Formats: sequence, C-alpha cells, structure tokens
Amino acid sequence: MTAGRRVLLLAPARSYRTADFVLAAVKMGLDLIVASDGALPVGGRPVIPIHPGDPARCAEQVAARSGPVDAVLAADAPMLMLAAMVAARLGSAHNPAEAVLAAADKARQRRLWADAGLAQPRYAIIPARVPDAAVGKAAAATGFPCVVKAVSLSASQGVLRADDAAQAARAATRIRHVLTAARPQAAEPLLIEEYLPGPELSIDGLLTGGRLTPVAIFDKPATPDGPTFEETLLVTPSQLPGPVLADAIRTAEQAARALGLRTGPVHAELRITRTVPAILELAARSIGGLCSRALRFPGGKSLEELILANALGEPAPAGATESRRPSGVFMLPVPRAGVLRSVEGRAQAGAVPGITGVTITIPLGHRVRPLPDGDQYLGFIFAGADTPGEVEKALTTASQRLRPVIE
Repeated sequence: MTAGRRVLLLAPARSYRTADFVLAAVKMGLDLIVASDGALPVGGRPVIPIHPGDPARCAEQVAARSGPVDAVLAADAPMLMLAAMVAARLGSAHNPAEAVLAAADKARQRRLWADAGLAQPRYAIIPARVPDAAVGKAAAATGFPCVVKAVSLSASQGVLRADDAAQAARAATRIRHVLTAARPQAAEPLLIEEYLPGPELSIDGLLTGGRLTPVAIFDKPATPDGPTFEETLLVTPSQLPGPVLADAIRTAEQAARALGLRTGPVHAELRITRTVPAILELAARSIGGLCSRALRFPGGKSLEELILANALGEPAPAGATESRRPSGVFMLPVPRAGVLRSVEGRAQAGAVPGITGVTITIPLGHRVRPLPDGDQYLGFIFAGADTPGEVEKALTTASQRLRPVIE
C-alpha cells in the first residue's frame, strides 16, 4: 500500500510533468514534498527551494529540510542527478550518479554500449575544439548518410542529417551555435552516427533491480528521414511482430544495465533494421512533454502513478503494454521562427472522432523557433480508438486542421 507514505519530488522550474506527478500523488494518498529551483507553491504545498550552483551542498540542504522519506523522484530530466544525490543521503533507492551521468551523455552511452556489444549505429565522437571542416572527414569514415548531434540535448534539438562531407561540416557549425545558445559556458563534443533506415519505436518501462518491465511501446509512423528529426506521431500499442518487440525490449534492458541504471523509469528509442533492433538513445526518465497523458492503465491509473508506485517498491503491472485501448499523441512541431499569435482550428481539430484532447502549451506572444534550433513543441493532440490505425488517422486529421499563426 502507498497511501500515507512520504515522497520527495524534485521539480525543475520549467517542466510539463510536475502537475501530473502532483495529481498522481494526490490520487494515491501520498504525503508529497516538492523541491524546486523556481516553482511556485503547488496545490497549496510549500516548496523547498533548490539552489543548484553547488550540487553537493544543495543535496545536503534538501535532504535536511525534507526529513525522512520513502522515495525520492525527479519530475523531469534536469533534476535526475540531484535526485540521485538526495536519495543517497536519505537512504532511498536510487541509481548511481555515474549511471545518471552516462544516461545524459550520448557519447558516453555509445562507448558503454559498444563495450557491451549492443547493436547500435556506427559512430564517431568529435572533440569540442575540432574545426568543423574536419567533421566532414570523420563523417565520411562513419558513412553517409549520417546524423550529427549534440551529446547533451534532447527532444531532437541539435540533431541534423548529412548526406555528404560538406553537409556534415555545415551541420556541425549550426549545432554548435545551438549549443552556445543553450549552454553558453560549456564546450562539448559532437556525435556523428550512421543513419539507420527502418521503423522507429520507443519503449517506456520501469526498472526493478535492473530488470525492465515495459509499460508502453509506441510506434512512430511519421518519423522523418531528415534533415531534422522532430517527433510528431506516436501510437501504441506497437504493430511490430511479437518476436521483434521481444528483442527490442531485451535490447533496451541490456542498454539500461550497460549504463548502470538499476531502478526507476526509462525511455528508450530504437530503430529496427532488417528486423534487428538497434539502440539509439536511452534516458533515465519517462516519456517527455505531455505524451504520458495518452496512456491510461487498468483502474484508470496514469503513468505517473505507476512511476510513483515503482519508486515505493511496488512491482510494475505485468502485461501493461497489451491491456490498454489503442491511443496516441501528436506532438505539434513549430513550423517556423517568429512570435506565436494564435492557433486557429482548435475546435475543428477537437471535433475529429477519436480525439480526446488538444492542448497548446506555448503561451501566445511567445517567440518560437523550429527544430533543430528550438526545444519546444507548440502542443499536443491526444486520441483513443478501437485500433492503432484509427488512432493514427484521427491524429493526422486533427493536426491538419490546426493553423498556427506565427509572425
């Protein structure tokens, strides 16, 4: 039983996920403590302030102010390392700091997965100060087409396809500009990867003692071939053959173990090439944005409820990937740079049969940038239907009825 147990939630100031975790904790009857580097009081709760300049001292202060807890959880990626440090001080289950660092560094992931013999793209790591012209030579050695990406960014930010050496050099220049804007004080390497054709899927699961229980597997029927790789359409359950999915789940579990992850949620991205699953990326968190709202589990439980229960030592529900009604989400990409003035057609999109919600998450009047330079989507469309094909059709139709007005 989880009711009455104390959970510490570390929430970054900018996150889609905090409200959903708070709602899940209320439904479960948990005594929730929130710590944040900028959030206002959540649901009337006071917030423990986080000052991230000195992580070790910050972890000590948060642990002292929270007192004993049954679990420590990060609401989103920026708090994963601090959550591990706080959990270590409080004696709660946690992943090692080195594992959390590895999961946040795409170059370190590649090295560890190579050591473990996992199927993955051929790759090359380009040091921070190597001239962009030299990137073309490294890309040629990797093979074309290839993908050039930043090692620390997520959500397809700073990721570009290149079909020849000149494109690879230009991609490196552009990505380094993105990195300078995102992290002005940091110089980091770039990653060049072989471009793998084939269907892409994502696996969300929960680790318990290093064993992965999948809770949702999404197909990505509209994944672009480049030059950018914005994710848009995600539909679950996957329609790939059972043996292929079993291999993909096994690969994701092995990838998590190779990083040193032992507990909590993971979100893995894989490509299926000639029926062989190759690991692309893996994060020590659940699916991002508001995508988890597309999922409902037996008893009406949310993904956040499953994550909280897992943190408190309850086993993940077996067969969760097969027991849900087909559903999906359309992540609305930013079509061009400018100031968002309005999003027309929301009522028409919401009227499409099967659509369960349309949410615009960027405030009107906000300046937006498309990928790979920006790091936000306009919003999310949700759908549920009797078959995955009907979900895909509903989401595609609804997305075509929305008209963002950007000046």
